[in-house]
Amino acid sequence: MIGHRWYFGPERRLGDSVPILAATMPSPMLPIDEDDLAEMRRHNRRLALAPRFGIRNRFAPMLIQSLLRLSQLGSDRTARKAGLSVEQRRISSGDNEVGVRVLRPGGSVRGVVLDIHGGGWAIGNARMNDALNAAMIRACEVAVVSVDYRLAGRAPIREIMGDCLAAARWLLDGGIAEYRDLPVVVVGESAGGHLAAATLLQLKRWPGLFNRLAGAVLYYGVYDLAGSASVRRAGADTLVLDGPGMAAGLQGLTPGMSAAERRQPPLSPLYGDLDGFPPALMFVGERDPLLDDTLQLAERWREVSEVELHVLPEAPHGFIHFRTGMAAKVLAAAHDWIRARLDETR
Repeated sequence: MIGHRWYFGPERRLGDSVPILAATMPSPMLPIDEDDLAEMRRHNRRLALAPRFGIRNRFAPMLIQSLLRLSQLGSDRTARKAGLSVEQRRISSGDNEVGVRVLRPGGSVRGVVLDIHGGGWAIGNARMNDALNAAMIRACEVAVVSVDYRLAGRAPIREIMGDCLAAARWLLDGGIAEYRDLPVVVVGESAGGHLAAATLLQLKRWPGLFNRLAGAVLYYGVYDLAGSASVRRAGADTLVLDGPGMAAGLQGLTPGMSAAERRQPPLSPLYGDLDGFPPALMFVGERDPLLDDTLQLAERWREVSEVELHVLPEAPHGFIHFRTGMAAKVLAAAHDWIRARLDETR
C-alpha cells in the first residue's frame, strides 16, 4: 500500500479508505507509484536544507514580496504568448473594492474558476498562480479570475476575507457579463484554501449566488485558526513551513483573541455550518503540518455533500509547485475533476 485516497459521500465515514495502487494496476485512484515516492523523498532531502517559511516579524514578508514581484516582471507578456488574454480590474461589491486578474483563453469557455492564492495571508498576489492557471485553462476550457486580496500587515484577517467575498459576489452576480450563466468552481491553496472555505460560508447569505457554485478544489488549507492538533505538534523537522512558529503565527494573525474566538466561523471554516456546500476535491500531503485541518474539514463536509480526498504519501506543504511526477498527477486529477463538475452542471 503506497498511500490512501478517501471518497466521502453522505453515506460514508472517514476511515473508509482505498489503497492507491501502482500506475500499472487498473484503478480510479491517483497512480502514485514507487518512482514518484522516491522522487519526492529526494526532493524532501533538498527541502530539509532550505529555510522554512514563517512570519516571525514584519520585514521577512516584505522582503519575500519584493522578490516575488521582481520575479514576475513580464508575466503579462508570458501569459499572452501562451494564447491568453490578461486583464487587471478593480471591482466593487458591497463595501469592498478589490483587484482581480482575469485570464481568458482564445477559444470557448465552459466555466469560470475563482482562484484564491496562498502565501500565509502575508505574501503573494494574483499573478503568482499564472502557470498553474494557464495549464488549468488549457485542460478545462475555463476562464480564471484570481483575487488580489490585501495582505496581512495592511489589513486584518476579517478584511482580507471581505476582499475574497467581494470578488466572489461580483463574479457570481454577473461581473463578467459573457460568463453570467456559466458554472463557477472555487480553487484555494494553503491560506487561499482557508479564504475559499470562509468565502463559501459567507456566500450562503446570498442563496442565488451560492447556488451557482459547481464545486471547490482545496489544497492543504488552514481551517482551524486556533491551530489543529497537527499544527500544534509541528516541530523543527517540518518541511517548507516553520513548524515551531505556526501556532504563534496564527495567533499573530488574530491578535487579542482567545482560542474559542479564533474557532468562530467563518474565521475558522472547520466549525461553520456547511449545509448546502457543493462537492469538493481536497488534497493534502502526509508530511504537511496542516494534515489534520484537511482531514477534519473533509469529515464534516462529507455530511452534506460529496468529497473526494487524496492524502499524498511523503508530500510536504506546497507540493503542487514542485516539478515532480506526483505534483503533475495531482494537477491532472484536479483538471479531470473540474471538467466532470462542469459536465454535470450543463
